[in-house]
Amino acid sequence: MGKIRGIFKEAGIYHKMLVLITLLMIVSFSLYWIALKYVTDLYDRQMYERTSQVLNSSALGIENQLRGQEELSFRVFSDEQLQQSLASLKVDGATSYQKAIQRKKIMDRLTLIAGSEKFVYSIMVIDPERHAMLGGNRAGMAQDLQAELIAIAESADGANVWYVGSDRSLYAVRQIRSYSGTTFPRDNLGTLIIRFRKERIMEDYVQSGGDDSHLIITDGSKIIYPDTPLIPEEEIADELVRSESYGLTTVGGNKYFFTRVKSSGLGWTYLNMTPFDSMFRTISFVKDLVTMIFVLILLIGIGLGVKLSRSITRPIEQLIKKMRKIEKGDLDNLEEQSLGEVPRTSQTEVEHLQRTFKMMIQRIRELINQNYAKQLVIRESELRALQAQINPHFLYNTLDSINWLAKVNRQTQISQMVESLGFLLRSSLSDGTSLITLQSELDIVRSYVTIQRIRFEERLDFRLEVPDEYLDALIPKMTLQPLLENAIHYALEPRIEPCRIRIIVEESAERGGGLDIRVEDDGPGMTPEFLTELRGGRVQTRGKGIGLSNIEERIKLTFGPEWGIRIDSEPNVGTTIHIRIPYRQGEDEDV
Repeated sequence: MGKIRGIFKEAGIYHKMLVLITLLMIVSFSLYWIALKYVTDLYDRQMYERTSQVLNSSALGIENQLRGQEELSFRVFSDEQLQQSLASLKVDGATSYQKAIQRKKIMDRLTLIAGSEKFVYSIMVIDPERHAMLGGNRAGMAQDLQAELIAIAESADGANVWYVGSDRSLYAVRQIRSYSGTTFPRDNLGTLIIRFRKERIMEDYVQSGGDDSHLIITDGSKIIYPDTPLIPEEEIADELVRSESYGLTTVGGNKYFFTRVKSSGLGWTYLNMTPFDSMFRTISFVKDLVTMIFVLILLIGIGLGVKLSRSITRPIEQLIKKMRKIEKGDLDNLEEQSLGEVPRTSQTEVEHLQRTFKMMIQRIRELINQNYAKQLVIRESELRALQAQINPHFLYNTLDSINWLAKVNRQTQISQMVESLGFLLRSSLSDGTSLITLQSELDIVRSYVTIQRIRFEERLDFRLEVPDEYLDALIPKMTLQPLLENAIHYALEPRIEPCRIRIIVEESAERGGGLDIRVEDDGPGMTPEFLTELRGGRVQTRGKGIGLSNIEERIKLTFGPEWGIRIDSEPNVGTTIHIRIPYRQGEDEDV
């Protein structure tokens, strides 16, 4: 123990704080978890035992009563009068009148039996000719339900089958076979359907787990009881597939304690759900108490941690202030302005940091004096090397080699793309010329369109409508190609149908004359609000090339502020970019 105490005493502040806070958190969390787990498990187990006893008692009473009702179905099945009347219906040559008499006898017998049973709603017998004879309550039954029950009875081969209808009615169904003494020949005399008063059975045998509890009985696919559950059916289905037989769950934003029991007889599932607040007041109080204790311990740990951390942060803050003073000082006085006197026998991490920082400043000053000139020479050499890395003639020769290889292999499209790319590359590299003829600018556009047509094929519908007399007009270099690129990017790429793009040159009708060069597309267009933002330069576009503002600025710098670009756009119609420049004729020249 003394050795451990010595190690802890010699440890740094960070390790002391880390060990102390970690121990406090582990102890507090362990106490909280153990206490909460014990109380919760104990209470949950008690509630489960109580509610499971209630559910088992209810299930036993209900299923005992239903087994008694199965004996009723057997008594009806083997009733001598019913057997004789049903057998008479199958006699060959029996007249309709004779059959009507026998059916009347069957209905009277069924009415007599149903009237003597407390839980029977009605008894129905359907003969092989699909005539339904009803005793008890006279409520009818849909034909499709009759057909479904007859099929169920036939598949059971004479055994009793319990069935829950879509209206949550409870039926006992079985096939009536001819019966004589103790023998059962295979003759089918009809189908017996007994509908029970489910509410009376449940009222007599269901035991409540509390005033607020909800009992739900289901056969796995349909809810048997109650007819109108207070909990949504989809929530009930989620509870039935849980692996736990009891626990807490949330339904409709409310917490419930659920208990689930599955009967061994009919295989029905009994689910009891009790609101959490009505059951767990005591345990909630205990949980709150333990939580307060946990928070108190946590606050103590935080207070100790803050005290320890301040012993670290205060010297560091002083160090930061001195570093900021150094940031504002000159390089010749770094050491003098740094920290002043630092003890040589440093003990804590912060004191080690201060001494190391002072030594670092001394080293920095030495490195600056020794390497400043040498670094300037290295930077200049690296810049020259980078400038010499890209040789345009090397790129041209490489593209010519690719073009030659494509032609040898008869790859026409590749050859066209390489030639167009080479032309675009030569045109885009600055040669000191800011103005070129419209003819030269259109050659750049044609090269760019050649590449894009290979990419988009029939989707790109591009045409030039430029009179020959304007081909010698001067225009700033790389003006039309960026606008065409924008049209393809924003009008053609987002759609799958063809896109029409036109470049039209006409004399301007506006004051001042000159040329009006239009780049039109029938793309999605722009809303007035977006167009206003774009004209104000408040829209960040997706492109990385030459933008509209760059083109307009070059036009104004070249020809004057009265010339430039105008944008017209209408949603779902298209966009038109107007380029207004003066009509100046001449060869390629730099104005």
